[in-house]
Amino acid sequence: MGGRRFGRLWRGVGAVLAAGALALPAAAQQTPAPGVQSLFLLSDARSREIGPENLTGAPGMGARTELKDGSAKYAAKDLGRGWKVNPYIVIPAGKTFTLGDAKGPGVINHIWMTLGGGAEYRSAILRIYWDGEATPSVETPVGDFFAAGWGRGAEPVIDSAVVAVNPGSGLNSFWQMPFRKRARLTLENRSAQALVIYYAVDYALTAVPANAGYFHAQFRMGKADPKTGDYTLLDGVKGHGQYVGTYLRHRAFSPGWWGEGEAKFYIDGDKDFPTIAGTGEEDYFLGSYSYQRKTAQGGRVETSYSAAYSGFLSVRDQPIDADYLKPGDRRYGEYRWHILDPIRFRSDLRVTIQNLGWKGVTPTKFIGEATYLPLHDDLSSVAFWYQAEPHAPFPKLPDDGALNALPKPAAP
Repeated sequence: MGGRRFGRLWRGVGAVLAAGALALPAAAQQTPAPGVQSLFLLSDARSREIGPENLTGAPGMGARTELKDGSAKYAAKDLGRGWKVNPYIVIPAGKTFTLGDAKGPGVINHIWMTLGGGAEYRSAILRIYWDGEATPSVETPVGDFFAAGWGRGAEPVIDSAVVAVNPGSGLNSFWQMPFRKRARLTLENRSAQALVIYYAVDYALTAVPANAGYFHAQFRMGKADPKTGDYTLLDGVKGHGQYVGTYLRHRAFSPGWWGEGEAKFYIDGDKDFPTIAGTGEEDYFLGSYSYQRKTAQGGRVETSYSAAYSGFLSVRDQPIDADYLKPGDRRYGEYRWHILDPIRFRSDLRVTIQNLGWKGVTPTKFIGEATYLPLHDDLSSVAFWYQAEPHAPFPKLPDDGALNALPKPAAP
C-alpha cells in the first residue's frame, strides 16, 4: 500500500517539487518526493521524526525520557528508560500543546496520529505555522483534516494518494509540506475532557526550491447561501498558488438525491461567473449517478469507495427504496484530491459548491420528469491548497459547541 501511494504522490505533488529542484544549483537540489521510481537515488537529505519523546526531531533525542517523567511510567516501571516510557501525551481540557517545532529548510512527508481519551475529534484543533508566521496556514479539526469528519466510531477506511485512515483510528497524511526556516505544529483541546494523543511527524532536512508554495488547509461549516444556493469551500485567497483538494462532510435532510450541485472555481478576477464549473456534486468527486450500483436482488444502493484521488464515504450505505424518498438524516463524506490536475491561480481564488437536489421524484419518476430543488443541508469542509506567503486571514473557527452540534433541518 505504501509503495503504491508514494508512487502516485511522486507523479503528482512530488513532480512539482522535483521540477522546482531542477532549476536550482546542483549543490542545492532538493531530493524528489519519495516514490518507488526514485527510491534508488541517494540523497543528502537527513531524516527526522517529531513525537512525544522528541518535540524538535533533533538527532539522538528519541527514547530518552526518564521513567519518572513518562506518560507510561507505570507500564514501564519494571523496564525503565528506553522502554516505551513516553509514547503519548495528555492535553488537559482547554489547553493547547505544541506537538513539534522543527528548524528548516525541510519538508514534512508524513503525519500519523490517533486520539484517545474522551474528547471528540472536532474538539481537537490542528494548527501548523510556517517560518514564524503569526497566524496558521493550517487550521482545522483533526478528523476533518484526515477526511474522517464524522468522528469517533465512524472513521472510514481510506487508501488514497495523500490521506490514509486505517483501522481502528490510524490517521495519516502524506501531503508534502515544505518549510524554509521553521515548522511549528500545535493541537488545541477545546473539550471539557482530557485528550490523549499518539503521533509522529516525519520530515526531511533538505533544500526547498525557490518556487515551492506553502501548504494550507482551511475548515468551514454552515449551509448554502439561500440566495445563490452556493456553499463556500474557500474564499479570500490572494496570491500565487494551486488548489489541490477538497473534503466535504454532507448531512442530507431532504427526500431523495441530494448531490446535483455544481462545483465552481472563480480564478484570477472572476466575478459573476467562474472559469471552471462542474456538472454535479458526485461528478466533482469522480462518481456518477448518485453513487448507485445494482444489487443482486434487483434494487439499488449508494456505494462507498476509496480511490487514489477521490472517495465517497457513507456512514451507512443507503438502499434506494421508499425510505430514500422520505426526509431523513443521511451522513456522508467525500474527498477529491487534485494531485494530477491542480487548479492553478495567479492572483486570487474562490471555490463554491451548490447544494441542490430534486423536486417531484418518485420511484418511477426521476431525471427528465423532475425539477431541481435548492437544499438546506448541513455542510462542512476542508479546502487544501499551496500558495506563496503571506496568506489572507482565515475565518474564525466556530466554538466547540457549534463544531460538535448537529443542527436540525432548516425550512426553505
